[in-house]
Amino acid sequence: MRCTLVKEFRFEAAQTLPGLPGDHKCKRMHGHSFKLEIAVTGEVDPAIGWLYDHADISRAMNPLLEQLDHAYLNDIEGLENPTIENMAGWLWRRLASQLPGLSEIVIHETPTARCVFRGEF
Repeated sequence: MRCTLVKEFRFEAAQTLPGLPGDHKCKRMHGHSFKLEIAVTGEVDPAIGWLYDHADISRAMNPLLEQLDHAYLNDIEGLENPTIENMAGWLWRRLASQLPGLSEIVIHETPTARCVFRGEF
């Protein structure tokens, strides 16, 4: 049986988006309550009845959350322009080798705005 398992994480952070025109409100410093969804896809192990241990996803994410939570994202190497699109790629590059079957990263910056990334650069 093939399925996708999703684990959710949250963090708070500030950012500026330096690539935007000078009068755009998001060029100024602002913050978000981000929600992340990390998805892995694969075959369920029939012996134990699950695809993945949720703790493995948390172990891979925890060091990244320590960097991101209550941070100014622009100060993090690789996130100098921390759009949610760039953040998704940044996360993917750090998680793919640790999470076999990584299939999707979803980053919500507001309850109504999100980026879905499936590892295609």
